[in-house]
Amino acid sequence: MAYEEILRLIHVVGATVLLGTGAGIAFFMVMAVRTRNAALIAHVASTVVIADTLFTATAVILQPISGALLAEAVGWSLWDGWIVLSLLLYVFTGVFWLPVVWIQIRLRDIARESAASGAPLPKHFFTLYRIWFACGFPAFFAVIAIFWLMLNKPDIALF
Repeated sequence: MAYEEILRLIHVVGATVLLGTGAGIAFFMVMAVRTRNAALIAHVASTVVIADTLFTATAVILQPISGALLAEAVGWSLWDGWIVLSLLLYVFTGVFWLPVVWIQIRLRDIARESAASGAPLPKHFFTLYRIWFACGFPAFFAVIAIFWLMLNKPDIALF
C-alpha cells in the first residue's frame, strides 16, 4: 500500500470515527435520558464520557494531522477553498464539541448524585441536557458538510 493510500485510509477512518462516535453517543444519551432513570443515565453518561475521550478526542487530534499530510502527499494546497472551508467547519464543530464534553461530565455527575441519594433528577440536569442536545445539531451538520467537501472537492474561491 502506498503512503498516499495509507494516509487517505487513516483520514477516512478518522472522519468516520468522528461522525459515528458522535451519532452513537447522541443516540444512547437521548435514549437513556428519556427513561429519567438516574442510575441508567449515570451508567450511559459514564460510557459516553469514556467513548468521547478514547475515540472522539483521539480522532479530533489526528484528523488535521492526517489531512495536512494527505494534502501534501497528493499536492493539494492547504489554501484551496474547499480545504479552508473544511478547516473552518472543523473549528466551528469544535466550538460546539468542547462545551458538550463538559456538559456530558456534569450530566454524568448529577445523575450519579441523584442515583446515590434516590432523589429525582434536578431541574438543572434537564436544562444542561437541552443545551447539550442543541449543541449537537450545528456540529453534526458541519461534519456532514465537511464530508461533502472531502468527497466533492469543489472549486471554491475564498480569496
